[in-house]
Amino acid sequence: MLQLRWFVLWATYCIAIVTCDKKWWQTSVIYQIYPRSFKDSNSDGIGDLNGITESLWHIKEAGIETIWLSPIYKSPMYDFGYDIADFKEIQPEYGTMQDFENLIREANSLDIRVVLDFVPNHSSNESEWFQLSANRTAGYENYFVWADGTPDPNNPGKLLPPSNWISVFRKSAWEYNPVRKQFFLHQFVIGQPDLNYREPRVVEEMKNVIRFWLDKGVSGFRVDAVPFLFESRPEDHGGKYPDEPRANILETTPDDYEYLNHLYTMNQDETYDMIYQWRDILDEYESKDGKPRVMLTEGYADIKYVMRYYGNGTHDGSHLPFNFEFLNNINNQSDARDMKFIIDKWMTYMPIGRTANWVNGNHDNKRMASRQGIDRADAMNMLVLLLPGVALTYQGEELAMTDGKVSWEETKDPAACNTDDPINYNKFSRDPARTPYHWDDSNYAGFTSGNKTWLPVADNYKEVNLKAQMAAAKSHYKFYKDIVALRKTNTIINGDLEVKVISEPVLAVMRYLPNEPIVLAITNLSSSEHTVNLLEFFRVLPENMTVYASSIAAKLQKGERISTSRLVLSPHDAIVLVSSA
Repeated sequence: MLQLRWFVLWATYCIAIVTCDKKWWQTSVIYQIYPRSFKDSNSDGIGDLNGITESLWHIKEAGIETIWLSPIYKSPMYDFGYDIADFKEIQPEYGTMQDFENLIREANSLDIRVVLDFVPNHSSNESEWFQLSANRTAGYENYFVWADGTPDPNNPGKLLPPSNWISVFRKSAWEYNPVRKQFFLHQFVIGQPDLNYREPRVVEEMKNVIRFWLDKGVSGFRVDAVPFLFESRPEDHGGKYPDEPRANILETTPDDYEYLNHLYTMNQDETYDMIYQWRDILDEYESKDGKPRVMLTEGYADIKYVMRYYGNGTHDGSHLPFNFEFLNNINNQSDARDMKFIIDKWMTYMPIGRTANWVNGNHDNKRMASRQGIDRADAMNMLVLLLPGVALTYQGEELAMTDGKVSWEETKDPAACNTDDPINYNKFSRDPARTPYHWDDSNYAGFTSGNKTWLPVADNYKEVNLKAQMAAAKSHYKFYKDIVALRKTNTIINGDLEVKVISEPVLAVMRYLPNEPIVLAITNLSSSEHTVNLLEFFRVLPENMTVYASSIAAKLQKGERISTSRLVLSPHDAIVLVSSA
């Protein structure tokens, strides 16, 4: 234990003296809060802003520096906040603008920054902008993507959509509006009409939205659905929106998004310029007050497209294009080789001088512990927290929360409801990953003091909850918290990275910096015990190191001294070792 106490003293000293030139966001843990499911303060079964404010103690206690809130704006809630009726108002069931301002003040007092979701691709069809545009009100005619229909050759009185484009949520991406007598584009639900970024007024409107919230004190934005901002122009295709070609993916139907290859509705060149323009606004604010802001961009796309969001060599873009490689390409069958490949892939493609980020999950995908397996939850948290750059945690990942069960009758997600399929809806539903957070083992997991919740609480909340894991001698939460603390050290902030496949199931990640302690994270992904000689792979390692953190599965305990030439790893082990300086 003497070695561990020495290391804690060293870590505290490093936190105090580190004077590297990295900005706050480059080394931050960003914790995603899905407000509707985090904490309910008024017993209506829906999470809210005051619930978040009351729960900031958890963020601070865990050592997290930044929270990102999924949309809190005024909305009819067809897609639970991603269909925005007013970009500058708070959804009443979440609270008031005063509640939001209080949240900012309380977060600032705890040195916690607040990042908001910015949803630029679409608004709500109940927004004032859409109503004005549908009525062709002067100045608003082109706020959205409108097009004439095509006469049905088999029924001259019927109009068909302008093209074969398909919504992400299935079926046609075009909807006829009887007021305007044209179709509007909606790449998501019908209630989310796509804004037209070739209209200068729209561009300026959305820039003003960014300025409005920056003036409220937010520290940046997570930008939603970026690849969809622009579509090919009709004038480039003979005056018509072009049909997209078949993707030739088996077991898809003409109603499925995957049925087509989306050449004309994603990743258009103009999209990147728009990102650069938004970056200019953030830089402008930073130049005025010296406070860095951050932009994270969501784009599920080939890595070459994603990397373009960083900038074009002459113009800066997104600070952090989301790295979905773990989320998309790693599962509970992946081995150490797969994981090293994914890590190396991002670090190789990332432009020089940019900051990496690592993501295990979010509100749009099955929870990390459900996808990877609970046995691997500690290992996956360890990796995202100790790799270089920014770590993102979706609420509940620190507890290894798994997906809840949501019946067809309880389902709210339009991605599932649009299937009209009470048997296979769960293939599409995102609701299981959005069930309420587990605070304790009381009714409704301590999420609400009321008698209902907007989605059901997962069945395992009595065993898997924050209160229990804080009290336990060893838990997923305590392992997570230990590693978050380690991120504050100079080795992790500024150190180099070396990743080694020790064997098919054993992966080791080393962070090292001259004259600083070495940090080595190692995991056994298998259900068998493995004995390894780390000195064969890392020549700079000393013969003995100290266990800084150990997962639930690990037999080794914090503070133990181990031999690096003969390390015995338990099944599903994840441990962090440190050396003397």
